[in-house]
Amino acid sequence: MPLTLEPEKTSDSVPRRVRKSHRFSLGGATLPDVPLAVVGGGRESCPSGHATRRGDAPHYSLEFVSHGRGWLTSGGKRHRLDAGTVFSSGPGFSHSITTDPRDVLERYFVDLTGPRAPRILGECGLAPGTVAQVSSLNEVEDIFENLIRDGSRRTGASNMLCVALSEYLMIKLADLVMPPGERPSPAAATFQRCRRYIATHFRRLRSLEQAADECGIDQAYLCRLFRRFDREGPYRYLLRLKMSYAAEQLRDPKLLVKEAAVAVGFQDPFHFSHAFKNLFGTAPDVYRRLRAQ
Repeated sequence: MPLTLEPEKTSDSVPRRVRKSHRFSLGGATLPDVPLAVVGGGRESCPSGHATRRGDAPHYSLEFVSHGRGWLTSGGKRHRLDAGTVFSSGPGFSHSITTDPRDVLERYFVDLTGPRAPRILGECGLAPGTVAQVSSLNEVEDIFENLIRDGSRRTGASNMLCVALSEYLMIKLADLVMPPGERPSPAAATFQRCRRYIATHFRRLRSLEQAADECGIDQAYLCRLFRRFDREGPYRYLLRLKMSYAAEQLRDPKLLVKEAAVAVGFQDPFHFSHAFKNLFGTAPDVYRRLRAQ
C-alpha cells in the first residue's frame, strides 16, 4: 500500500538527524533488599568530539552503541566503538567515551543494582569490563526502547517490568555476541544501515521507493533484507515508527489530529486515521481519550 505523505522539506545538505536523548530514573539504588533493581537508563546522543566520563559508580551498567563511531577507554585499554558494540562496567571500572567528530555516536544504557546484578552479567558473558560486538542491532534496540518506555511511565510496575526486560536483554546480548574479530555479513550490515536510516528519517520518508533510493539500493532488495533479518517488512516498520511518534504527539490535548498527521508526513487526515487504527486498533481521537483516562 503506498504512503500518501507530504513532500520532503529538507535538502540533501542538511546533516542526518540524531534522535533526541531520553533518560529515565527509578531510584533502584534505594532498594537494598531486592536482588536486582534498575536504577535508570536511556538513550543518549553524543555531539561531535564529545567526551563522556563515568567514574567509579556504585551500580553496574550495560551500554550499547546503536549508531556512529567513537572510542572507549577502559582499564588502560582503548577500544573502537561502532554500531553494535556492547560494553559493561561496574564498581571499580571507570571509563570514558569519545565521539568520532565525523560520525555522531548514539548509545543506549541501563544501570543496575543489587547482588544479582554482577552475577547475571557474568552468567551471560558480560562481566564488567567486557567489550563485544553483536550481530543484530534491531533486536537489541527494540528491547532498550521498551525499557525506556516502561521506565518513563513510572508506574508501580515500572521497576518489575524493567528488571524483566534487563534480564531478557542480557540473555539476548549473550546470544547475539559474535566471536572476537568477526563482523556482520555484508547483507546484515546493509540491512542494519537501511533500518537505521529509516529510523532516523521516518517522519519525512514518503514511500519505500524513496527510502530504498536514499539508502542506495532498490526497493525489492530492501524488502528481501527485511524478510531475511527482521520480523516485519519495511513498510510496516516505517508505518509503525510514524504512528508511534504520532501517538506520543497526541498526548498533548491541544494538538489536533490533523496536526499529528502532518507531523509524520500525511497529507490526508482520513488516510492517517485509517493507518493509525490499523496499527493501534482504534482511531486517533479515541486513543487520545483512552490515554487521558
